[in-house]
Amino acid sequence: MPIVPVILSGGAGTRLWPVSREGHPKPFMRLPDGKTLLCKTYERAAALLPAGGTIVTVTNREHYFASKDQLAETRLDRHHQAHFLLEPEGRNTAAAVAHAALAVNATHGPDSVLVVMAADHLINNEAAFRQAMEHAAGLARDGFLVTCGVPPTHPETGFGYIQGGEPLDDQGGRRVLRFVEKPDRETAERYLQQGDLLWNAGIFCFKVEALLEELRQHAPEVLEAAEHCINLSPAHDSAGVLLQELHTESFTQSPDISIDYALMERSERVAVVPARFDWSDIGSWNALADLIPADGQQNRVVGDAVMEDTSNTFILSDDRLVATVGVDNLIIVDTSDAVLVASADRAQDIGRIAKRLKHEQHPAYQLHRTVGRPWGSYTVLEEGPRFKIKRILVKPGAALSLQMHHHRSEHWIVVQGMAEILNGSDTPRLVNTNESTFIPAGHRHRLRNPGLVDLVLIEVQSGEYLGEDDIVRLDDQYGRVS
Repeated sequence: MPIVPVILSGGAGTRLWPVSREGHPKPFMRLPDGKTLLCKTYERAAALLPAGGTIVTVTNREHYFASKDQLAETRLDRHHQAHFLLEPEGRNTAAAVAHAALAVNATHGPDSVLVVMAADHLINNEAAFRQAMEHAAGLARDGFLVTCGVPPTHPETGFGYIQGGEPLDDQGGRRVLRFVEKPDRETAERYLQQGDLLWNAGIFCFKVEALLEELRQHAPEVLEAAEHCINLSPAHDSAGVLLQELHTESFTQSPDISIDYALMERSERVAVVPARFDWSDIGSWNALADLIPADGQQNRVVGDAVMEDTSNTFILSDDRLVATVGVDNLIIVDTSDAVLVASADRAQDIGRIAKRLKHEQHPAYQLHRTVGRPWGSYTVLEEGPRFKIKRILVKPGAALSLQMHHHRSEHWIVVQGMAEILNGSDTPRLVNTNESTFIPAGHRHRLRNPGLVDLVLIEVQSGEYLGEDDIVRLDDQYGRVS
């Protein structure tokens, strides 16, 4: 009965705005140690597997290349099979788990044991995590749907709770008596005093066969939609990765419901194992601040800051100095295009700002000034009426799509490396550092890095319309042409 980790990588993490955004969500945030939450999740998943085992990632199509890069950063793709299920849009965790279970059933069989985990949680004690998952897998092989419960350390109102009932073994495994919604402060304090309720960590363990049986009984609409979609979504090998793009029209028929509501709260085969590891969902800036050592005034800083008469304040700054005088109990987050200043007591309300920006269609909800692409990244340096200036970085061997623009011309100046440029003809030419080329509107063009180091160039756009949607892709090695 092989174990197959399933990583659910979705959600915008709005309470961690302005670092977490729709186009760069929480799993891709780098922590103070330089690793992203997704990288840490991949490492945690791989620790459950023998060499050659499979890791399944369920994520949005728009995040595939970034997720694949994160896996490559860990080098785990050299020792394990990667299987990506790409959703056209978010439909909550029941759909994600059901599609993953059916995909694993097809590739590894009904006796496989899924360990389902979120990509944006932080667990530092990996040995204790592995021990808990081995415990959970044992119960899952006996036919239970297993969830993990974290012993609470304080009266938390942001988590759901689990109450255990009948003991199932001598390791603390119990049948689940009930699931409890996020409580108010007074109720959370009572739960802490009772001592028999656990935080719901959102980590699950199921045998595929048992999961599909219970879905068919308690959430048949979820399973039937997933079966229809999987049948229309064949998996194929893509550069060593098993890739499965979920059929758009059928996937959008999936019910938008969590696995907790759809199944875990309805089934009579649910068990809970105690999670004896440190766990955080990094659900707010306060949670991230707790990872950073405090100074004598209980200030925590990532980046460059000067503080006078400042206490109990968290500061994160990308590339600028932040100075404070005479403040207390603040969250200050400074990025290249947005600054957040909030009372630490209102950390849970920061998501309201992100939702408001989305409603107003403000670009700071979706993207940063630096935007990742399969071939590298671009950074908007300055823009105004009829012009935009970008810094473009192309990874070795990578290439932009063959494309053209209706409304803008572009001037490229190479500042590092060598560029291979196709411009209005079928014959590419090499452009060296300190050289440039001009691309008129309407010209077919393509940029490639033939070298072994990053290619960096400055792009100056000019024209009546400079939106990113003025790109007509004619050919693309990353499959972005319809």
